[in-house]
Amino acid sequence: MFGFYRVASAVPKIKVANVKYNTEEIVRLSLSADKENASLILFPELSLTGYTCGDLFLQSRLKESVLKGLKATLQATASINIAIILGFPLEYNNSIYNCAALLQRGKILGIVPKTNIPNYREFYEKRWFSPSYALTDAAEIPLMGENIPFGSSLVFEYNEEFKVGVEICEDLWGPIPQSSFHAIAGATIIANPSASNELVGKSEYRKSLVMSQSARCMCGYIYSSSGVGESSSDVLYSGHAIIAENGVLNVENSRFALDSEIIYTEIDCQRLSSTRKSESSFYDTLLNINGFSSKIKNYRRIKLATLNSPSDIKKKINPLPFVPSEPEPKTRRCTEIFNIQSSALSKRLSHLNAKKSVVGISGGLDSTLALLVVKAAHEKLKKPLSDIIAITMPGFGTTDHTYNNALALCKSIGCDSRINDIKEICELQFKILDLDKGKLNTTYENVQARQRTMILMNTANETGGIVIGTGDLSEIALGWSTYNADHMSMYSVNCGVPKTLIRYLIEWYASTADDKLKNILLDIIDTPVSPELLPPQKSGEITQKTEDIIGPYELHDFFLYHSIKYGASPEKIRFLAGLAFKEKYDALTIEKYLRVFIHRFFSQQFKRNCIPDGPKVGTIALSPRGDWRMPPDASYEEWLN
Repeated sequence: MFGFYRVASAVPKIKVANVKYNTEEIVRLSLSADKENASLILFPELSLTGYTCGDLFLQSRLKESVLKGLKATLQATASINIAIILGFPLEYNNSIYNCAALLQRGKILGIVPKTNIPNYREFYEKRWFSPSYALTDAAEIPLMGENIPFGSSLVFEYNEEFKVGVEICEDLWGPIPQSSFHAIAGATIIANPSASNELVGKSEYRKSLVMSQSARCMCGYIYSSSGVGESSSDVLYSGHAIIAENGVLNVENSRFALDSEIIYTEIDCQRLSSTRKSESSFYDTLLNINGFSSKIKNYRRIKLATLNSPSDIKKKINPLPFVPSEPEPKTRRCTEIFNIQSSALSKRLSHLNAKKSVVGISGGLDSTLALLVVKAAHEKLKKPLSDIIAITMPGFGTTDHTYNNALALCKSIGCDSRINDIKEICELQFKILDLDKGKLNTTYENVQARQRTMILMNTANETGGIVIGTGDLSEIALGWSTYNADHMSMYSVNCGVPKTLIRYLIEWYASTADDKLKNILLDIIDTPVSPELLPPQKSGEITQKTEDIIGPYELHDFFLYHSIKYGASPEKIRFLAGLAFKEKYDALTIEKYLRVFIHRFFSQQFKRNCIPDGPKVGTIALSPRGDWRMPPDASYEEWLN
């Protein structure tokens, strides 16, 4: 379903060296996961026997029990589609290997031996196990009447999106994890059967390793570690299950459970594949290092049979992908964004030796953030705030509410606040154009927007300053600006910040401000977004509400994020939006505004082709000089169809 695959990480209740009991539990959990339409289930390292068997690994009886357990597992799961990864010891050529096997529909499709064998402090695996690089002659191994692919360089493939590589426990902890090679070889899913014991603080480090490796490899990473049922002679195993996706923690368990448990999530393999295609350096690093290229070329690819497909998606889809969801990351992220904006402007002001910063203030979100950024830039440069020329330019649509907020904001900041009423000069333009003032068309609106820009530009010329643009990333995507008016400036500080994030930035700034400024900022946040180019209602309320015209910005930002960052199709974006906003918008509303987004995004590229300089803030930007190159006359029929 749109590239989503449900995966499971299981921590079974086990008994050390009791293969029959462990096999029954593995089968039970596999059947349960199959009923949940999971495509893949992962069990811990040496899960058939238990990790803590010690010298029992050298006993022939344990070897015999393992073969019986494998055979029983294959028979019990022969009629289900789920792929099963479990761990067991395997003897070959008088050596024992710590292995993971992938089983599906009654067959062992491949066996991966562990590469890095820990032999320090509480670990002494080399007493029993040989590393994968000790294998010199085995591409296949005879087992239960079959010749089975055997080695550390295997990728299990279902299609171009779902490809699985396996590394075992310590393989992740080394300087170059085996999963790095697997990912370069095409694996979008990494499975790690592990037996990491528990120490104070180790779980957080373990989780950070999984998350960072999933980001570095642009993959889904499934981790399952041995549980409390292991021997507690010297250490304890907590049964840590983690599933991460491209640097983000999707789900983890609470550890220390006494009974078996499974965690599930969906991984968007289509998105992972798309991300890799757009990051051209992904395949460069290892291939350019001597010897690594041949290693990647030697990977063997094993075909998976038909996999389960989820009938629904249980994974939570973030409706505000640009906005940090947790309080602490939000504070940290907002501080960083604000520093990027203000530092970039500081550099430009310093380079130009600009005497003044000129910015138009409307009492709306964008100009408010721009003014706060300009203030911070002047403070960085130790330039007086009086060198900020903040111009409020009331027109035919300006309401008392936004006008008073604009003046109060400027006064609170302590800048050079000016008022230039544009109504008279606009009426002169109407006269020149022979435009009926009662004809409230696009020309009526754009005359006002261009007059404001002209005043700002001329003021900058006269005072030796530069005009600071206020338009944001959402407006740039939608082309919601007047060409050669608010579309233009000498430096644009908000061009990398979408509308949904601007609200949060101002809210964050308000939380750090004194009560007077805080109240002004919170009132601005609560004011409807509007260009205020049409006359207000008789009650003085805003007539022209942007989101009533083009749709909610939270929807457009969602569409922007998934279409640009991951190249998602309109059908997939509609599907994801339906999940993310299921409590707020119905399917018809989502489709209506997705069509608006597609139409405007394509048709307004000509404006993006000549936008001013400005700092990139997040992973998405639309500068034609850097991130987004697109012909302005491209057809959007395929997208709308």
